[in-house]
Amino acid sequence: MKKFNEVKSLIASLEADADKFYNKGNSAAGTRVRKGMQDLKNLAQSIRLEVQESKNKETAKK
Repeated sequence: MKKFNEVKSLIASLEADADKFYNKGNSAAGTRVRKGMQDLKNLAQSIRLEVQESKNKETAKK
C-alpha cells in the first residue's frame, strides 16, 4: 500500500507542472512532467510485480 500512496503523491506533485505546460506553455514544466511520468511508469511496474508475486505466493500455499 505504501507504493500506491507514492503513486498518488507523485501525481499530485505533477499537477502544477502539467498546468504550467498545458495552459501556460512552459516547456521546462513539460520536461518535468515527462520525467515524472517515467517515474510513475516505473513505480506502477514495481507495484504490478509486487502484486503478481503476492498472488503467486498465495496460489502456492493452496
